[in-house]
Amino acid sequence: MFHATLHQLKVFEATARHGSFTRAAEELYLTQPTVSIQVKQLTKAVGLPLFEQIGKRLYLTQAGQQLLDTCQRVFEGLEQFEMAIADIKGMKQGQLKIAVITTAKYFVPRLLGPFCQRFPGIDISLKVTNHQNIQERMANNEDDLYIISQTPEQPDLKVHPFLENPLVVIAPKNHPLVGKKNIPIQELSGEQFIMREPGSGTRQAVQSLFDEHEVDVKVRLELGSNEAIKQAIAGGLGISVLSVHTIISEGTTGEFAILDVEHFPIERHWYVASLAGKQLSVVADTFLNYLLEESHPMAQKLLPDIKLATATTLEETDPELVTSSK
Repeated sequence: MFHATLHQLKVFEATARHGSFTRAAEELYLTQPTVSIQVKQLTKAVGLPLFEQIGKRLYLTQAGQQLLDTCQRVFEGLEQFEMAIADIKGMKQGQLKIAVITTAKYFVPRLLGPFCQRFPGIDISLKVTNHQNIQERMANNEDDLYIISQTPEQPDLKVHPFLENPLVVIAPKNHPLVGKKNIPIQELSGEQFIMREPGSGTRQAVQSLFDEHEVDVKVRLELGSNEAIKQAIAGGLGISVLSVHTIISEGTTGEFAILDVEHFPIERHWYVASLAGKQLSVVADTFLNYLLEESHPMAQKLLPDIKLATATTLEETDPELVTSSK
Protein backbone atom coordinates (compact mmCIF):
# COMPACT_ATOMS: atom_id res chain seq x y z
CA MET A 1 0.00 0.00 0.00
CA PHE A 2 2.95 2.35 0.39
CA HIS A 3 3.15 2.28 -3.41
CA ALA A 4 -0.43 3.57 -3.72
CA THR A 5 -0.76 7.24 -4.59
CA LEU A 6 -3.28 9.78 -3.33
CA HIS A 7 -4.50 10.15 -6.92
CA GLN A 8 -5.24 6.42 -7.09
CA LEU A 9 -7.17 6.61 -3.83
CA LYS A 10 -9.27 9.49 -5.17
CA VAL A 11 -10.00 7.55 -8.36
CA PHE A 12 -10.94 4.47 -6.34
CA GLU A 13 -13.22 6.45 -4.00
CA ALA A 14 -15.11 8.04 -6.90
CA THR A 15 -15.47 4.65 -8.61
CA ALA A 16 -16.76 3.05 -5.41
CA ARG A 17 -19.22 5.88 -4.81
CA HIS A 18 -20.67 5.71 -8.31
CA GLY A 19 -20.30 1.99 -8.88
CA SER A 20 -19.04 2.80 -12.36
CA PHE A 21 -15.72 3.53 -14.06
CA THR A 22 -17.48 5.76 -16.58
CA ARG A 23 -19.27 7.98 -14.03
CA ALA A 24 -16.08 8.26 -11.95
CA ALA A 25 -14.19 9.34 -15.08
CA GLU A 26 -16.82 12.00 -15.80
CA GLU A 27 -16.57 13.38 -12.27
CA LEU A 28 -12.78 13.48 -12.30
CA TYR A 29 -12.46 14.70 -15.90
CA LEU A 30 -10.47 11.61 -16.86
CA THR A 31 -10.91 9.01 -19.57
CA GLN A 32 -12.54 5.72 -18.67
CA PRO A 33 -9.39 3.70 -19.55
CA THR A 34 -7.32 5.94 -17.25
CA VAL A 35 -9.69 5.23 -14.35
CA SER A 36 -9.57 1.49 -15.04
CA ILE A 37 -5.75 1.50 -15.12
CA GLN A 38 -5.51 3.42 -11.83
CA VAL A 39 -7.88 0.98 -10.10
CA LYS A 40 -5.95 -2.00 -11.49
CA GLN A 41 -2.67 -0.59 -10.16
CA LEU A 42 -4.25 0.01 -6.76
CA THR A 43 -5.68 -3.52 -6.76
CA LYS A 44 -2.20 -4.86 -7.44
CA ALA A 45 -0.79 -2.85 -4.52
CA VAL A 46 -3.47 -4.21 -2.18
CA GLY A 47 -3.10 -7.77 -3.38
CA LEU A 48 -6.84 -8.52 -3.34
CA PRO A 49 -9.75 -7.68 -5.67
CA LEU A 50 -11.45 -4.40 -4.78
CA PHE A 51 -14.52 -4.74 -7.00
CA GLU A 52 -16.69 -7.44 -8.45
CA GLN A 53 -18.80 -6.69 -11.50
CA ILE A 54 -22.41 -7.87 -11.74
CA GLY A 55 -24.00 -6.78 -14.99
CA LYS A 56 -22.91 -3.21 -15.62
CA ARG A 57 -22.55 -2.29 -11.96
CA LEU A 58 -19.45 -2.54 -9.80
CA TYR A 59 -19.77 -3.75 -6.21
CA LEU A 60 -17.16 -3.51 -3.48
CA THR A 61 -15.51 -6.64 -2.15
CA GLN A 62 -14.74 -6.93 1.55
CA ALA A 63 -11.25 -5.58 0.89
CA GLY A 64 -12.73 -2.79 -1.24
CA GLN A 65 -15.09 -1.73 1.55
CA GLN A 66 -12.22 -1.63 4.03
CA LEU A 67 -10.20 0.50 1.62
CA LEU A 68 -13.14 2.85 1.02
CA ASP A 69 -13.56 3.41 4.76
CA THR A 70 -9.85 4.16 5.00
CA CYS A 71 -9.98 6.55 2.04
CA GLN A 72 -12.81 8.50 3.61
CA ARG A 73 -10.88 8.87 6.86
CA VAL A 74 -7.76 9.95 4.97
CA PHE A 75 -9.61 12.56 2.89
CA GLU A 76 -11.48 13.87 5.91
CA GLY A 77 -8.21 14.13 7.84
CA LEU A 78 -6.54 16.03 5.01
CA GLU A 79 -9.51 18.39 4.74
CA GLN A 80 -9.41 19.00 8.50
CA PHE A 81 -5.67 19.64 8.28
CA GLU A 82 -6.11 22.12 5.44
CA MET A 83 -8.78 24.04 7.33
CA ALA A 84 -6.80 23.96 10.57
CA ILE A 85 -3.76 25.45 8.83
CA ALA A 86 -5.96 28.15 7.33
CA ASP A 87 -7.32 28.87 10.80
CA ILE A 88 -3.80 29.14 12.22
CA LYS A 89 -3.02 31.63 9.47
CA GLY A 90 -6.05 33.65 10.58
CA MET A 91 -8.14 32.70 7.56
CA LYS A 92 -11.40 30.78 7.65
CA GLN A 93 -11.50 28.82 4.43
CA GLY A 94 -12.59 25.43 3.21
CA GLN A 95 -15.84 23.73 2.24
CA LEU A 96 -19.05 23.57 4.28
CA LYS A 97 -21.69 20.97 3.41
CA ILE A 98 -25.20 21.71 4.68
CA ALA A 99 -28.42 19.78 4.09
CA VAL A 100 -31.75 21.44 4.92
CA ILE A 101 -35.38 20.41 4.71
CA THR A 102 -37.46 21.98 1.97
CA THR A 103 -39.17 24.69 4.05
CA ALA A 104 -35.78 26.00 5.23
CA LYS A 105 -35.04 27.20 1.70
CA TYR A 106 -37.12 30.29 2.49
CA PHE A 107 -34.64 31.66 5.01
CA VAL A 108 -31.33 29.76 4.89
CA PRO A 109 -29.97 31.81 1.94
CA ARG A 110 -30.57 34.95 4.03
CA LEU A 111 -28.43 33.47 6.79
CA LEU A 112 -25.69 32.33 4.45
CA GLY A 113 -25.29 35.73 2.81
CA PRO A 114 -23.86 37.59 5.85
CA PHE A 115 -21.82 34.50 6.81
CA CYS A 116 -20.18 34.32 3.37
CA GLN A 117 -19.47 38.05 3.47
CA ARG A 118 -17.76 37.62 6.82
CA PHE A 119 -15.79 34.55 5.66
CA PRO A 120 -15.31 34.87 1.88
CA GLY A 121 -12.88 31.95 1.76
CA ILE A 122 -15.58 29.41 2.61
CA ASP A 123 -17.29 27.49 -0.19
CA ILE A 124 -20.76 26.23 0.68
CA SER A 125 -22.59 23.22 -0.71
CA LEU A 126 -26.32 23.44 0.11
CA LYS A 127 -28.66 20.48 -0.39
CA VAL A 128 -32.41 21.08 -0.10
CA THR A 129 -34.45 17.92 0.40
CA ASN A 130 -37.20 16.26 2.47
CA HIS A 131 -37.06 14.67 5.94
CA GLN A 132 -36.59 11.14 4.61
CA ASN A 133 -33.61 12.07 2.46
CA ILE A 134 -32.12 14.10 5.31
CA GLN A 135 -32.17 10.98 7.48
CA GLU A 136 -30.52 8.97 4.69
CA ARG A 137 -27.82 11.62 4.31
CA MET A 138 -27.26 11.53 8.07
CA ALA A 139 -26.90 7.75 7.95
CA ASN A 140 -24.32 8.07 5.17
CA ASN A 141 -22.43 10.96 6.85
CA GLU A 142 -22.76 13.07 3.70
CA ASP A 143 -22.86 16.54 5.28
CA ASP A 144 -21.36 18.64 8.07
CA LEU A 145 -24.59 20.14 9.43
CA TYR A 146 -28.33 19.64 9.00
CA ILE A 147 -31.12 22.18 9.46
CA ILE A 148 -34.38 20.50 10.43
CA SER A 149 -37.79 21.51 11.81
CA GLN A 150 -38.24 18.68 14.30
CA THR A 151 -35.87 16.65 16.41
CA PRO A 152 -35.46 13.17 14.90
CA GLU A 153 -35.55 10.03 17.00
CA GLN A 154 -31.94 9.20 16.17
CA PRO A 155 -29.92 9.21 19.43
CA ASP A 156 -26.58 9.76 17.68
CA LEU A 157 -27.20 13.44 16.95
CA LYS A 158 -26.26 16.70 18.60
CA VAL A 159 -29.23 19.04 18.15
CA HIS A 160 -29.43 22.78 18.93
CA PRO A 161 -32.52 25.03 18.56
CA PHE A 162 -31.51 28.31 16.95
CA LEU A 163 -34.50 30.07 15.34
CA GLU A 164 -38.23 30.36 15.98
CA ASN A 165 -40.54 28.68 13.46
CA PRO A 166 -44.11 29.75 14.33
CA LEU A 167 -47.02 28.14 12.49
CA VAL A 168 -49.90 30.49 11.61
CA VAL A 169 -53.35 30.13 10.04
CA ILE A 170 -53.33 31.46 6.47
CA ALA A 171 -56.50 32.34 4.55
CA PRO A 172 -57.34 34.15 1.30
CA LYS A 173 -57.70 37.86 1.89
CA ASN A 174 -61.46 37.76 1.24
CA HIS A 175 -62.17 35.05 3.82
CA PRO A 176 -65.04 35.88 6.26
CA LEU A 177 -62.76 35.49 9.30
CA VAL A 178 -60.28 38.11 8.08
CA GLY A 179 -60.47 41.16 10.35
CA LYS A 180 -61.85 39.33 13.38
CA LYS A 181 -59.93 39.38 16.66
CA ASN A 182 -59.23 36.45 18.99
CA ILE A 183 -61.14 33.93 16.89
CA PRO A 184 -62.02 30.86 19.02
CA ILE A 185 -60.24 27.84 17.63
CA GLN A 186 -63.56 25.97 17.50
CA GLU A 187 -64.67 28.33 14.70
CA LEU A 188 -62.27 26.47 12.43
CA SER A 189 -64.50 23.37 12.71
CA GLY A 190 -66.09 22.68 9.37
CA GLU A 191 -63.66 24.92 7.49
CA GLN A 192 -62.27 23.64 4.20
CA PHE A 193 -58.61 22.89 4.99
CA ILE A 194 -55.58 22.32 2.83
CA MET A 195 -53.14 20.05 4.65
CA ARG A 196 -49.59 18.90 4.12
CA GLU A 197 -49.17 15.22 3.36
CA PRO A 198 -49.42 12.64 6.22
CA GLY A 199 -46.09 12.39 8.03
CA SER A 200 -45.30 16.08 7.62
CA GLY A 201 -44.05 17.73 10.80
CA THR A 202 -46.36 20.71 10.22
CA ARG A 203 -49.39 18.46 9.84
CA GLN A 204 -48.55 16.50 12.98
CA ALA A 205 -48.32 19.71 15.02
CA VAL A 206 -51.61 21.06 13.62
CA GLN A 207 -53.48 17.79 14.05
CA SER A 208 -52.28 17.46 17.64
CA LEU A 209 -53.63 20.94 18.47
CA PHE A 210 -56.96 20.26 16.74
CA ASP A 211 -57.37 16.93 18.55
CA GLU A 212 -56.63 18.61 21.88
CA HIS A 213 -59.43 21.15 21.34
CA GLU A 214 -61.81 18.80 19.49
CA VAL A 215 -61.66 20.78 16.26
CA ASP A 216 -62.88 18.81 13.23
CA VAL A 217 -61.88 20.42 9.93
CA LYS A 218 -62.70 19.17 6.45
CA VAL A 219 -59.51 18.23 4.64
CA ARG A 220 -60.26 19.24 1.08
CA LEU A 221 -56.77 18.80 -0.31
CA GLU A 222 -53.54 17.11 0.74
CA LEU A 223 -50.50 18.66 -0.93
CA GLY A 224 -46.84 17.86 -0.63
CA SER A 225 -45.36 21.33 -1.02
CA ASN A 226 -45.84 24.74 0.57
CA GLU A 227 -45.87 26.41 -2.84
CA ALA A 228 -48.82 24.27 -3.95
CA ILE A 229 -50.66 25.03 -0.71
CA LYS A 230 -50.17 28.76 -1.15
CA GLN A 231 -51.50 28.61 -4.70
CA ALA A 232 -54.52 26.64 -3.49
CA ILE A 233 -55.23 29.24 -0.78
CA ALA A 234 -54.90 32.06 -3.29
CA GLY A 235 -57.35 30.18 -5.52
CA GLY A 236 -59.94 30.15 -2.75
CA LEU A 237 -59.83 26.40 -2.15
CA GLY A 238 -59.53 26.71 1.61
CA ILE A 239 -57.30 27.76 4.50
CA SER A 240 -54.18 26.16 5.93
CA VAL A 241 -51.48 26.33 8.59
CA LEU A 242 -47.97 27.15 7.39
CA SER A 243 -44.68 28.26 8.82
CA VAL A 244 -44.52 32.05 8.80
CA HIS A 245 -41.19 31.71 6.97
CA THR A 246 -42.99 30.43 3.88
CA ILE A 247 -44.92 33.67 3.42
CA ILE A 248 -42.42 36.42 4.27
CA SER A 249 -39.83 35.60 1.66
CA GLU A 250 -41.78 35.44 -1.60
CA GLY A 251 -43.49 37.80 -3.97
CA THR A 252 -47.05 36.56 -3.40
CA THR A 253 -48.00 39.44 -1.10
CA GLY A 254 -51.58 40.64 -1.22
CA GLU A 255 -53.12 37.19 -1.67
CA PHE A 256 -53.09 35.99 1.96
CA ALA A 257 -54.10 37.06 5.44
CA ILE A 258 -52.93 35.69 8.80
CA LEU A 259 -55.97 34.89 10.94
CA ASP A 260 -55.98 35.84 14.61
CA VAL A 261 -56.96 32.41 15.99
CA GLU A 262 -56.50 31.50 19.64
CA HIS A 263 -53.69 29.00 20.40
CA PHE A 264 -51.87 30.29 17.33
CA PRO A 265 -49.11 30.70 16.40
CA ILE A 266 -47.99 27.18 17.26
CA GLU A 267 -44.53 27.70 18.69
CA ARG A 268 -41.90 25.56 16.99
CA HIS A 269 -38.19 25.92 16.30
CA TRP A 270 -35.61 25.31 13.67
CA TYR A 271 -32.76 23.07 14.76
CA VAL A 272 -29.19 22.65 13.58
CA ALA A 273 -27.88 19.11 13.99
CA SER A 274 -24.61 17.24 13.56
CA LEU A 275 -23.62 13.62 14.01
CA ALA A 276 -22.62 12.98 17.63
CA GLY A 277 -19.50 11.02 16.75
CA LYS A 278 -18.32 13.42 14.05
CA GLN A 279 -15.60 15.93 14.78
CA LEU A 280 -16.72 19.15 13.16
CA SER A 281 -14.27 20.91 10.90
CA VAL A 282 -13.10 24.42 11.74
CA VAL A 283 -15.48 25.76 9.09
CA ALA A 284 -18.50 23.76 10.30
CA ASP A 285 -17.85 24.72 13.90
CA THR A 286 -17.58 28.38 12.86
CA PHE A 287 -20.95 28.23 11.09
CA LEU A 288 -22.57 26.41 14.03
CA ASN A 289 -21.40 29.11 16.44
CA TYR A 290 -22.58 31.76 13.99
CA LEU A 291 -26.09 30.29 14.01
CA LEU A 292 -26.26 29.94 17.79
CA GLU A 293 -24.82 33.37 18.56
CA GLU A 294 -26.80 35.23 15.92
CA SER A 295 -30.13 33.46 16.50
CA HIS A 296 -31.82 36.36 18.31
CA PRO A 297 -30.88 39.05 15.76
CA MET A 298 -31.87 36.62 13.01
CA ALA A 299 -35.31 36.15 14.55
CA GLN A 300 -35.79 39.91 14.63
CA LYS A 301 -34.83 40.24 10.97
CA LEU A 302 -36.64 37.17 9.62
CA LEU A 303 -39.91 37.13 11.55
CA PRO A 304 -42.48 39.88 11.16
CA ASP A 305 -44.64 41.01 14.07
CA ILE A 306 -47.39 38.42 13.83
CA LYS A 307 -49.81 40.59 15.76
CA LEU A 308 -49.29 43.37 13.25
CA ALA A 309 -49.87 40.98 10.36
CA THR A 310 -52.97 39.45 11.93
CA ALA A 311 -56.21 40.30 10.16
CA THR A 312 -54.39 42.19 7.41
CA THR A 313 -53.31 41.11 4.00
CA LEU A 314 -49.60 40.61 3.71
CA GLU A 315 -49.59 43.33 1.08
CA GLU A 316 -50.58 45.80 3.81
CA THR A 317 -47.88 44.62 6.18
CA ASP A 318 -44.65 46.57 5.85
CA PRO A 319 -41.88 43.97 5.33
CA GLU A 320 -39.42 46.39 6.87
CA LEU A 321 -41.14 46.12 10.25
CA VAL A 322 -38.78 43.48 11.58
CA THR A 323 -39.73 42.81 15.18
CA SER A 324 -39.64 39.42 16.81
CA SER A 325 -42.84 37.35 17.02
CA LYS A 326 -42.15 37.17 20.71
